[in-house]
Amino acid sequence: MVAETAPLEAIVFDLDGVLVDSEIWWHEVRVEWAASRGREWTTEDSHAVMGANSPGWARIMRERLGLDPDEEPEIERAIVDGVVDRYRREGPPVIAGAVEATRRLAAAYPVAIASSAHADVIRVALEMTGLDATIPIAVSSDEVEHGKPAPDVYLEAARRLRIAPERCLVVEDSLNGIRAGRAAGMVVVLVPNEHVPPAPGSAELADLVVDHLDQLDPSAVRRRA
Repeated sequence: MVAETAPLEAIVFDLDGVLVDSEIWWHEVRVEWAASRGREWTTEDSHAVMGANSPGWARIMRERLGLDPDEEPEIERAIVDGVVDRYRREGPPVIAGAVEATRRLAAAYPVAIASSAHADVIRVALEMTGLDATIPIAVSSDEVEHGKPAPDVYLEAARRLRIAPERCLVVEDSLNGIRAGRAAGMVVVLVPNEHVPPAPGSAELADLVVDHLDQLDPSAVRRRA
């Protein structure tokens, strides 16, 4: 069943997996760092940290790798620096058509980023894709109390946009992100990432699923009851 919804007035994008194909970089950086400590980091481990803010995923990494609590700041800094370095050395891992689609949507709607990524990673991603001028508002989950699937980061993005959450459209690629958008009262579109597919149940929870961002027409999206 599809319910009527108030007209959408803004779009809030997740970053990793939606605008840049960087989820695999996070995984690879974690794998390399864990190996340097004589530990193994698996795909299952990466699913466990998806959506968490920086202190959250650093804690999860420390616990799963069996390291001491006082090592969490080192873990966080090492992983963030490793991902930023990949951007600087290799350029942005763009998703085909995503940057162009974002610019098209930003010409018609106020837009923002609400990401679990560290602020340093958000900045370099927007800079390297040339979207820093297109998306003036970017919120990291590190700036709010709780990371996804809690709604905090999306509610903060709506506050900065000065638009009611129920009039915002979220674009996500992960189950935790979809849960966060729904908890914020927003309409949620799932754009599955080809290389890191969303967890089971994601499509059923989203209001709409599109294969590629350039297929998104916000005026045609309706909230699922």
